[in-house]
Amino acid sequence: MPGPPVTIGCVVILTPGAAGPPDTGTIVTVLPPVITAGGMPLATTGSLCLMVNSVTGVPYPAVIGSPASTGVSVVGCGLVRMGDQIPTPPGVMYVIGPPAALYVMDRS
Repeated sequence: MPGPPVTIGCVVILTPGAAGPPDTGTIVTVLPPVITAGGMPLATTGSLCLMVNSVTGVPYPAVIGSPASTGVSVVGCGLVRMGDQIPTPPGVMYVIGPPAALYVMDRS
């Protein structure tokens, strides 16, 4: 799905979550190599999210799966965009937002 790229602090939802119901979280780490927009590192597949289990409230890490953007990649890692639905074990990760920079758009 075309859309603007996201960065650290972007809200994500993982369905189903670790215990069944959807879990919410945020992107907390973008691993190198890094591409930036407006001075912010843009998230790619392999970036880390801190998720919160909706049943127990216990935080846990989740790595953004693949594929994301097929048009823009950084050393083989697809760009993560607002609105993406990315297969990430144990389910599908929905990228909510906000975008890193509205003036950058991946239309692929």
